[in-house]
Amino acid sequence: MNDWQRKSPLDWETYVNKLVKVVAVEKHEYEGWVLTVDPVSATIVLATFPENEKGSLSFVMGHAVQKVEILREGDSDMEQRLARILAPEESPAYSPEELEKRKAALKTWLETNHIPVGEQGRTLSVAGVLTIEPPYGPEQCSSANEIILARVQGLLQGYL
Repeated sequence: MNDWQRKSPLDWETYVNKLVKVVAVEKHEYEGWVLTVDPVSATIVLATFPENEKGSLSFVMGHAVQKVEILREGDSDMEQRLARILAPEESPAYSPEELEKRKAALKTWLETNHIPVGEQGRTLSVAGVLTIEPPYGPEQCSSANEIILARVQGLLQGYL
């Protein structure tokens, strides 16, 4: 176990929202803004913002970290930019009437394709193992069964 892995989550938290240079095994160096540090593996998640691009994430595995040097403190603008990386995209706002129409249309389409579907309030339940929340798109599907989840999301993608 290296020095980086021996640190506590409170120690790692002091690196969040700061520009750092990470020296890893075999003299590899990485530079970026610390988005977070995984408390189990000590993996550092670095965000970089190349010009004219949204940004990219790099992961430096905790066991490979040899040294972390803080280059610059982040300001409030950078903190907000980092927070937006993991924030979900804004979905268009739907009126209650539009949501009801979307739900009814999707339910009819599923029934037409012989997929068992029921309603539980605002939620559609597919075969009792998958739920679809408003606004009833592939991203709103939820199921513990990954195979069914992937298939229904694929169907919805084609439907929409």
